[in-house]
Amino acid sequence: MSNKEYLRRLLVIAVPIMLSNLISQLQMLIDRIFLGRANDLYMSALSNANSPMWTTMSFCFSLAAGASILISQSVGADDREHIEEYAGAMIKYNNIVPIFLFFFWLFLSKPVFQFMGVSENLMPMCLSYVRFYSPVFLLMGLGGSLSVILQTSNYTKPMVVYGAIRAGLNVVLDYILIYGKFGFPELGIKGAAVGTAIAEYVGAIFIAYIFFTSKKLTTRPSLQSVRTAKLSTYLTSAKLGVNTALEDFAWNIGNLCLIRILNTINEFAAGIYSIIFSVEVLAIVIVGAIGSSTMTLSSEATGKKDLSQYKGVCICAYSLCLVVAIFMIILDVTIPQQIVSLFTKDTAVIATCSIYLLISGINLISKSANIIIGNGIRGSGNTKWMLYTQLFGTVGIVCVAAFFVYVCKMGIVGVFLAVLVDEAVRAIVNLGKYLRIVKTWE
Repeated sequence: MSNKEYLRRLLVIAVPIMLSNLISQLQMLIDRIFLGRANDLYMSALSNANSPMWTTMSFCFSLAAGASILISQSVGADDREHIEEYAGAMIKYNNIVPIFLFFFWLFLSKPVFQFMGVSENLMPMCLSYVRFYSPVFLLMGLGGSLSVILQTSNYTKPMVVYGAIRAGLNVVLDYILIYGKFGFPELGIKGAAVGTAIAEYVGAIFIAYIFFTSKKLTTRPSLQSVRTAKLSTYLTSAKLGVNTALEDFAWNIGNLCLIRILNTINEFAAGIYSIIFSVEVLAIVIVGAIGSSTMTLSSEATGKKDLSQYKGVCICAYSLCLVVAIFMIILDVTIPQQIVSLFTKDTAVIATCSIYLLISGINLISKSANIIIGNGIRGSGNTKWMLYTQLFGTVGIVCVAAFFVYVCKMGIVGVFLAVLVDEAVRAIVNLGKYLRIVKTWE
């Protein structure tokens, strides 16, 4: 196939995921705008609460990555027996870890926030948010499994409607519950958590309906396959997935350490970091969707031993990501203050955030390379490599950030520069590994 055909296949899978994620991120953006305008400290509380929860949440989603790789490789090899086997085991056993995490966050969140250095002023806000958000964890295992079935079936269009339902309902509920509209009590940050939890459950009902009724889900296992699925089969895929899960966990641990460092600068530093991350994540969800598509198609290429597809998919994917990165840099240079003013009315914060936005935009070039190349490497069946480079990166970024902040006295900008250095170094290392994989195929 030509690069044009690879591009088409990438977009068929990626665009619906992209639109769904963009809708969800737009909802989260509005959520942050509501909270930031209600109380400046809500942004810091949200950053401190969301970061550790997302660390464990991403671990849940990543556990299904191993099944996604094996199912896609089986699709490429036209091996229906293994598709049923891996998909059935994933559906049956993937909710075990999320159930434990639900109880952990419901009852044991305070020690986590104490470790992060959350101030006494912010602690009640963080605990209140987590208490009402934690039921979302009960959906993580099944939700991740259904996403894999849609993606490996090359049928991701329902994700757009799914995202629109969740986001639309969430925005309405956030407005009502954060500010206390239409006779409801003013709940502040607690209202944001309640609104999100309700919206997630309504969205889950829709995606479950699609799973049970759609005739386009070619990798959906039969009820018999789910019922007879063995734990050993799930553990086989989990051995691949756990490396990706641990990789995400390591990245998030590094992020938590950065927030810990930011909390020592001042009470608003984590909030500023959250603002910049909220802007960057709009680009990351696009790049991430392209990355997910890259892993699916590179896994298929591995299954049918098609080197042209393996290389062509990755080249097309990174080209798309470069366009996204350049567009974000242009926005960061031309309208930085207008972007930041969406989240806060503090003129001092607005004035100082321009440089952070620019660094974040430049960082997208290396970050995109790590996402695309990393998914290409995973698609080859090697999920350990990205774990190793992330472990190296986590240690490195914390040390460099600490050096910039505490020794060089660079303040918040030191943290953003540390992120830039980390992504650039890992992009070079990961590219070298990818080229060695290609060479072994030739």
